[in-house]
Amino acid sequence: MSQPLGQPAYVLHSRAYRETSALVDFLTPQGRLRAVLRSARGKAGTLARPFVPLEVEFRGRGELKNVGRMESAGVSTWLNGEALFSGLYLNELLIRLLPSEDPHPAVFDHYAATLLALAEGRPLEPLLRSFEWRLLDDLGYGFALNTDIHGEPIAPDGLYRLQVDAGLERVYLLQPGLFNGTELLAMAEADWSAPGALSAAKRLMRQALAVHLGGRPLVSRELFRKP
Repeated sequence: MSQPLGQPAYVLHSRAYRETSALVDFLTPQGRLRAVLRSARGKAGTLARPFVPLEVEFRGRGELKNVGRMESAGVSTWLNGEALFSGLYLNELLIRLLPSEDPHPAVFDHYAATLLALAEGRPLEPLLRSFEWRLLDDLGYGFALNTDIHGEPIAPDGLYRLQVDAGLERVYLLQPGLFNGTELLAMAEADWSAPGALSAAKRLMRQALAVHLGGRPLVSRELFRKP
């Protein structure tokens, strides 16, 4: 599949390749692309870092592209502390979940907007939950938060478990990993001021993501662990 010239891109990950090159994973509106960057120790190499908006020309028709041209396309997003960890988490999620060369322009736009929000110091948890939810939905793994697997409205006093391949199922016996209806309805409205909504959303997204991550933990999650 030929790629349009000079498309917007972000670096998700880069590693040394052969003597002077780098193997770079890019996020573009056309999907996740892997490409060889020649002379990575020169000027181009200084641009090949995360959170820098780029314009990149990709060459080649195979799965492994070559970077023909790469230029800065705006102001770099400076992230520090937990905002930096959050950005690295987003990058790892995209590398693990986004299929190669599968166009998802909405994911690209939401990623760029989330980086800006992180740089502005907005609360991290709502941003991360929103990104996870939008990513799952755009990849076709989303599910309703205000109705159950039978199409019935979520009951505020109900208890629910997540059936990853179907949605939320009401249950009547206590068991680990359940969600109450008020939490789910708050999530559906993105009402993060509701008691327990953010912590429940974190648990829900972990359950939803786990099956698609193939049982392999995310390295970037370890950055958030307190010593």
